[in-house]
Amino acid sequence: MTISHLARANVLALEPYQSARRLGGSGDVWLNANEYPLPPSFKPRYGNLNRYPACQPEQVINGYAAYAGVRPDGVLVCRGADEGIELLIRAFCEPGRDAVLFCPPTYGMYAVSAETFGVARRTVPALPDWQLDLPAIEAQLDGVKLVYVCSPNNPTGNIIQPEELKALLEMTRGRALVVADEAYIEFCPRATLAGWLAHYPHLVILRTLSKAFALAGLRCGFVLAGAEVIQLLLKVIAPYPLSLPVADIAEQALSAEGVALMRERVAQITATRQWLANELQECDAVLEVYPSESNYLLVRFAPGSPAFKSLWDQGIILRNQSKQPGLTDCLRITIGTREECRRVVTALRELPVTATRRQEAL
Repeated sequence: MTISHLARANVLALEPYQSARRLGGSGDVWLNANEYPLPPSFKPRYGNLNRYPACQPEQVINGYAAYAGVRPDGVLVCRGADEGIELLIRAFCEPGRDAVLFCPPTYGMYAVSAETFGVARRTVPALPDWQLDLPAIEAQLDGVKLVYVCSPNNPTGNIIQPEELKALLEMTRGRALVVADEAYIEFCPRATLAGWLAHYPHLVILRTLSKAFALAGLRCGFVLAGAEVIQLLLKVIAPYPLSLPVADIAEQALSAEGVALMRERVAQITATRQWLANELQECDAVLEVYPSESNYLLVRFAPGSPAFKSLWDQGIILRNQSKQPGLTDCLRITIGTREECRRVVTALRELPVTATRRQEAL
């Protein structure tokens, strides 16, 4: 007898999300997970670890509400934005009946989380400019409870235009929740929808401390929404989602000093991103460097380019996006330190001149 025959059929068939750590690699330049390249200086303070933590630590909730410009009763803290994705499915979707909708190419956990809970997945591919195909979304809305929209989008780096999002919110009013994944919003703060929450009770926003706050290892995320949505999510969240050390460091990160440090990081990453984009455009193997409002660049290479494997073998670990719809021959490059980015450029310039843009031009 095997154990697998006891498992749920959809889990047996599930293809798990291939996180950067699952994919592995052996190197010293890690540019495949959209992390900040240097560790922050926060240290856990003394706490009573013999006691359970609060489900929703007041100082963390108040700190994030003040930072995001929303009411504390519209904030839920959880184990990364990934848990927020799952909590929404658990609270709003009936397995075997309801569906979620998203627009690839985009973040893979929307699909994996829905499949895990036995909820149907509907996809409406993004338009060639990676904006929303609104007529196609409207045609697929029956039975959809959650529409996930990532902006800035991972892995393409573009924002979804405000008029597109307003049209989507009007289209879904009374029918479905629109979940705006703003994991990278600190790199494009003008694009946040936080100010829209009072006008759209079916709008939900996902946030994280993993990117600009440089705390990917902390696993701390947030859901911003109307109080009614937050109360429903509190029914299904684990009793103690944040450990005391996590809450302690999150509180420090959300202090005035912590937010100021985050903004300095964003300025530095943005400057390095522009430098790297300019340098990559001069590399023979590169066909296109796409504009980005995030801490990474999506880069299309010439067909057959050995760039990914060559850099991997040199200990420079990038993220291959070629399996995503419309992203054949694309790599995503996290913005690391300036020296790490120089190593990427140097390695690309040393590639053999085969199937490159320059060769094609000849």
